Amino acid sequence: MKKVLCMLLAIAMLCTLCACDGGAKDAKYEIGIVQLAQHVALDKATEGFQAALKDKLGDDVAFDVQLASGEQTNCSTIVTKFVNDGVDLIMANATPAVIAAKEATATIPIIGTSVTDYVEGAIVASNDAPGGNVTGYSDLSDIAAHVDLTKKLCPDAKKVAIVYCSAEPNSVIQGNQAKTLYETAGFETVVLTASDVSTVSSVVTSACSQADVIYIPTDNLFAENMEAVKNIAVPAKTPVFCGESGMVQAGGVATVAIDYYTLGYKAGEMAYEILVNGADPATTPIGFMKAEDMELVINQANADAIGLTIPEDLK
Repeated sequence: MKKVLCMLLAIAMLCTLCACDGGAKDAKYEIGIVQLAQHVALDKATEGFQAALKDKLGDDVAFDVQLASGEQTNCSTIVTKFVNDGVDLIMANATPAVIAAKEATATIPIIGTSVTDYVEGAIVASNDAPGGNVTGYSDLSDIAAHVDLTKKLCPDAKKVAIVYCSAEPNSVIQGNQAKTLYETAGFETVVLTASDVSTVSSVVTSACSQADVIYIPTDNLFAENMEAVKNIAVPAKTPVFCGESGMVQAGGVATVAIDYYTLGYKAGEMAYEILVNGADPATTPIGFMKAEDMELVINQANADAIGLTIPEDLK
């Protein structure tokens, strides 16, 4: 009898240990990802974010990726579901997505990506000490480098059309900066804004008729519609300089830009510190990309199509 009891106790202990191991293997961090729109830059940021956490957590992390089709109201609906589902962290890709997430929860950690200015957008108290449950990485591009690139590639250009979506806070911030920097460099500027997809073509047509070159900052509306931009600007022989590489590849001419995969990856590393090591978003500074994270991108086919010669030192 004693032998039987001992065997039963041993089996029970073994089952208990196995159950604990199984629970550990099944344990996951649930991450909700809300992405404002689907285009190359935001896609890469989401991909990089997921890669960073998969590299560090393997099968212990799961993602629920939801696209908002460019609509703020869709962002709100998506993050409300994440809150109700009790996700461990929300990654919000683009400013409207971050704002929607912040409005939905004050307790679940939120990591932002593809946001130009967290302070100006009233998302955090300061870059050094965000002060709430939101932190993240900025995609602030080097507009001064874009001005220098415009001068190098278009030395005879005198007037720049600065084009962006008036409904995107990031774009307004960059548009104002671009206007100041281009005028400081001696260019005359005209600012033309689109409110939605139905006005993109008319705005680009107007820009081509009024200016020698077009500058479009990182802007989700125009990023989704660069084919339309190309179809107007190329026949008009108007160079289009953009804020990020995906826009150039889809229809622009050139940029000096951050790599959005790297941006997302760094945001993923930040998320890991919060999830696993207990870092507090309130005291986790907003991250900024460095010069070594930026690259010169030239669309040679578009340059050839509009008759723009690329200097040898830039090839």
